[in-house]
Amino acid sequence: MAVTYDYYRIFYYVAQYSSFTKAAEVLSNNQPNITRCMNILEHELGCQLFIRSNRGITLTPEGEQLYAHVAVAFEQIRMGEDEVRREVSLQQGVVTIGASETALNLLLLKKLSEFHEKYPGVHLRIFNYSAPQALDALRKGLLDCAAVTAPIQPGKEFQVTPLFRFREILLGGPKFRDLASRMCRLRDLDAYSLICPGSETGTYSFYQKFFLRHDCPFRVDMETATMDQVLPMVKHNLGLGFYSETLAAESIVRGEVFHIRLVEPIPEREINLVEDISRPQRMAVQALVRLIKS
Repeated sequence: MAVTYDYYRIFYYVAQYSSFTKAAEVLSNNQPNITRCMNILEHELGCQLFIRSNRGITLTPEGEQLYAHVAVAFEQIRMGEDEVRREVSLQQGVVTIGASETALNLLLLKKLSEFHEKYPGVHLRIFNYSAPQALDALRKGLLDCAAVTAPIQPGKEFQVTPLFRFREILLGGPKFRDLASRMCRLRDLDAYSLICPGSETGTYSFYQKFFLRHDCPFRVDMETATMDQVLPMVKHNLGLGFYSETLAAESIVRGEVFHIRLVEPIPEREINLVEDISRPQRMAVQALVRLIKS
């Protein structure tokens, strides 16, 4: 007959308290049943585990040897149970998120602040990615979810939830102040250097289609890895760049950059939450996703 986990559990408590009676109390059992189970365990292992005397219970050398292993295993199981309970109750856990700079600043920071206030024990890991980088990391299982700016090209394993719409405007540094004093057309921009995230990004694709829709060439002179690099480059007069109107507001007020108005209206853009529905989500991830979507 195979020895069950319950027998080792009983053995652990008997050894802990050096008493069949005390072990029975702790386990909400009765002393005769505890004694019977230990007799079966000794029979199965072919050795005596306890020395019974009027002064109580002591372990034999074989019992000491077994207890050294059982105690480690039992403590590990108990620690695992405690960790699971804490994670289920959101007292601990880890959530890894990929976010574009625009998504982080326009939406995610506020949501993360609310989540951290509510569940301070959950550790948050945030990675600043372009949309393609975030999707690749999500596909590899390196992220739990991603908040990125459309357009994106998700796979069938991804669930995409629209979260927030925003507008971008064309900006120039102090060198281009005169351009801000009049309305411009897209075709006029051909004479100026244009700053934009690289050709593999959704932003590049978005503006390439926007220019082509108005029969204008889209030539990028300076490529950035992420959107957050555009504004500093514009401030230093390296060229013109499209950027979130909300995030550029302070720089415009301070006169560091200038809004260059276009005749052709720039379409609104969208921030999406992307999840890999082919993988189960931990409780902490589910809680954060619900908050982000709310």
